[in-house]
Amino acid sequence: MNKPARKLKQITFIVATTFVMGLGNVSLAYADSINIETATIADLNKAFSSGKLSSEQVVKAYLARINAYDKQGPKINTVITLNPQALELAKAMDAERKSGKVRGPLHGIPIVLKDNFDTFDMPTTGGSQLLEGSIPPDDAFVVKKLRDAGAIILAKVNLSEWAGGGGSVSGATDPQILKAGAVPNGSSTAGGQTLNPHDLTKGPAGSSGGTGAAIAANFAQFGLGTDTGGSVRGPSSVNGIVGLKPTHGLLSRDGIIPLALTFDTGGPMARSLYDIALSLNVMTGVDPADDATKKSAGKVPKDYLSYLKTGSLKGARIGVARDFTGKNPEVDRVFNESVATLTKLGATVIDIRFPTYMLEGRMDISTVVMASEFKAQIADYLATIDAKYPKTMDDLVRLANDPKTGYRGPEKAFALKYTDSVALDLNDPVYLAAKNEGLAMITKAVLGVMENNKLDAVVYPTNTTAASPIVSSSAPKPRMPTDSATNIANQTGFPDLIMPAGMTKDGLPVTISFFGPAFSEGKLLGYGYDFEQATKARKLPKHTPALASDVISF
Repeated sequence: MNKPARKLKQITFIVATTFVMGLGNVSLAYADSINIETATIADLNKAFSSGKLSSEQVVKAYLARINAYDKQGPKINTVITLNPQALELAKAMDAERKSGKVRGPLHGIPIVLKDNFDTFDMPTTGGSQLLEGSIPPDDAFVVKKLRDAGAIILAKVNLSEWAGGGGSVSGATDPQILKAGAVPNGSSTAGGQTLNPHDLTKGPAGSSGGTGAAIAANFAQFGLGTDTGGSVRGPSSVNGIVGLKPTHGLLSRDGIIPLALTFDTGGPMARSLYDIALSLNVMTGVDPADDATKKSAGKVPKDYLSYLKTGSLKGARIGVARDFTGKNPEVDRVFNESVATLTKLGATVIDIRFPTYMLEGRMDISTVVMASEFKAQIADYLATIDAKYPKTMDDLVRLANDPKTGYRGPEKAFALKYTDSVALDLNDPVYLAAKNEGLAMITKAVLGVMENNKLDAVVYPTNTTAASPIVSSSAPKPRMPTDSATNIANQTGFPDLIMPAGMTKDGLPVTISFFGPAFSEGKLLGYGYDFEQATKARKLPKHTPALASDVISF
């Protein structure tokens, strides 16, 4: 077929499909090609089923982007370990498909993992050089589920070391302590510095910054992060992608390096809400190795995709958390435009404020629980890996601060020592009060606000400011109660969905968060989908532009 005729065929297909199906945004012409930058997993599966597309082709296209932009070009530097078997695994998935065996919708789909998820065939470092080369005995529970479903792990990607809070001066007020422990935004001693693909002077946020930057830069179809106080949400926001911090207990934490198990959860990060919903279908399930998952028994829908319907916001009552506005005019502008969109889509929006005692009290509660649990729980994880690696928090502090180690993060070394000095024993009455009474107070306050206003969900700007510099030009300051809302979802255990909402005048992404009660993921996904389809707000980062190889011709 000559090029003019082929182009005409493509245009005819799009027009015909739009006319017949009534769709206003058909971006793929299956008769000719598929673009990995815009394709959802549904689009890939349609092409797989037609026999025109192979997993090998898709993996090669993603690897081409990693090769062009991760260690070369803008040097985004997300990858800690590239899977040397990725192409062979793709060929194996293609062979299975040809033989008639299709494991499900993730068959042959390339993904990336934050490097605190255990993988039996690749090192898991937690971002620390002290664990370089450590091969865990088996896969994390959710990783095994993804592999069994046919997903292909392209890479383990960078993170804030020990998920950020594992060795942190968070909660300190002394300017000298804050300065000495100010770890650069998006760095680790194992992975180095990851850059934000929208602005190379900015960081990718933490702790799942490598996943956020990799998915924004189109290095894989979707990825996994973890979240203890905002670690899926911050990177999703500043990189301009979709992310979900699920209900505590919806996803197993088994095989994930812990930060604070009271708050910890894994969470999917993607360019489309469809891919988020589909990944949940595969990863959920009660795990005997994680008691928290017992809470999810009987509360997981058969298919999260069934909630993805336009019109979902019509009639919904949405609270607008104004406590977290007023920090940045451009973020506020995009947020207010987003709230107006919710109204246009039929939602009733109500401005709300959380009680001051809740906003202020949650700050110290997070600090006490996180520091104390990390010190104890990291030792439990270290006991599962080879004897040559550190075994306790004391080992981590000693090695990080020993000049003979050649430790590459002086700020992190200081922060580990600081955490060790303030962490409480897990039988300490102050820790127990924070965990038991403190978290119950926060949860009841949030539910009280929702009940008083008869709310289905709450929205807020995920980040009160846009992406931050890698190293701040100003002295670090103590946290303020309204700087961020994200840890409310961890302290209550409730789900929080992040959706791209727009861009600042400087070209930085802004997102809106949909926050709801426990196990309301389906409802939140519906609201997010309605918003996504109305706004189409996600943008490909300017420093990782389209490549010719992104489009796979049939």
